[in-house]
Amino acid sequence: LLTRWVERSRFGMALLSIKQNEAAAEAAGIDTYSWKLRAITLSAALAGVVGAFYAVVLLVVTPVSVFGMLVSSQALVVTMFGGVGTMWGPVIGSAILIPIAEILHSELGAQLPGIQGVIYGAAVTAVILAAPEGLFWKLRDLIRRPSVSGTPVQTDAEVMPAFAQVPPRTVEQREAAEQAEIILEARGLSKQFGGLKAVLDVSFQVRKGMILGIIGPNGAGKTTAFNLLNGFLPPSAGEVLIDGRNVVGMKPHEVCAIGVGRTFQIMRPFMRMSVADNVVVGAYVRAATDDEAHRLANEAIAKVGLSAMADRMAGQLSSKELRLMELARALAGQPRLLLLDETLAGLGQSEAEELIEVLRRLAADDITIVIIEHTMHAMVQLADTFSVLDHGSIIANGPPAEVVRDRAVIEAYLGRDRKSTRL
Repeated sequence: LLTRWVERSRFGMALLSIKQNEAAAEAAGIDTYSWKLRAITLSAALAGVVGAFYAVVLLVVTPVSVFGMLVSSQALVVTMFGGVGTMWGPVIGSAILIPIAEILHSELGAQLPGIQGVIYGAAVTAVILAAPEGLFWKLRDLIRRPSVSGTPVQTDAEVMPAFAQVPPRTVEQREAAEQAEIILEARGLSKQFGGLKAVLDVSFQVRKGMILGIIGPNGAGKTTAFNLLNGFLPPSAGEVLIDGRNVVGMKPHEVCAIGVGRTFQIMRPFMRMSVADNVVVGAYVRAATDDEAHRLANEAIAKVGLSAMADRMAGQLSSKELRLMELARALAGQPRLLLLDETLAGLGQSEAEELIEVLRRLAADDITIVIIEHTMHAMVQLADTFSVLDHGSIIANGPPAEVVRDRAVIEAYLGRDRKSTRL
């Protein structure tokens, strides 16, 4: 009962998210170190209680009976066989393996000594080959497998406004954003890995309500710069100021708690959790209660237009839906600043246009956005200003119309022999 309660509580949701993708959990505001310590403490307490009962059952406690190979492996094998990360895994594994092992031991133990170990070894081999995450998850995947007809088209009237056409920002709106207060400032950011200078003396300002596009060729240092902004990497030099406060040295979950949401270049969903549960994890950083977390999650899901599939497992979603779900998870923490790392990557033109409309709507709601993207056409439609990185350094700053005609930018994208070509 205690394990089942933990599994459905904030504690269990945090542990599930850490198990499935620790970096994503940290970016969503989960203090992974603290939750791991709690898990170790609770595990030790449960083991102590079980050990006391086991000693009463044995009557005579010997090292072999308590610490023997068969005893130690039995608990591990039944959990692996049934499925880790859920209370039902050990229950299923115990219900199947222990009766089989005990019956064979009583019937054939004299002729085949060690038959129990053979059963457990065969079970481990079978589960690794057929169901690496355990029998529970394999059966659940088969039961919840989507139909061949594909994902139904969303028709929920409540979520359709999220895709309503939002006109591009006017010159007046962009000028207004340039006069707003500074919410994020990078000063002389540098990051060196041995002899490699991934980021070199990068400085820029992001004002409230602005959409800043960070662009540049592959290997320019864009994602490394993002990792410096929200605590995944410590800078070799420089400062990161959020509302005037230097956040260098803060952990990603601490940066998230002060209002910074983050998505990743390579999608990091919690694949064994539903869309709703994925987003609830992102809401915990702002919610005091579970009810509030679910309310914030539902609002974030509606903003990106995924209400119709909130109960779907993340592992069943398309690339566009996963991108929207990650965006919803970041929004659930009610950030003032969003760091979006190649959110349009892997999407077709129509899918990218849908996502751009969602981002425009968020910007219209006064959410400040810093976005990395390779698709220049999409970025010109979306961003108020560009910062161009090449070999770790800023080579251009300014409005999109000016930056795309900059000779240094053209050379960075197309090479020196194509410098006369316009982007």
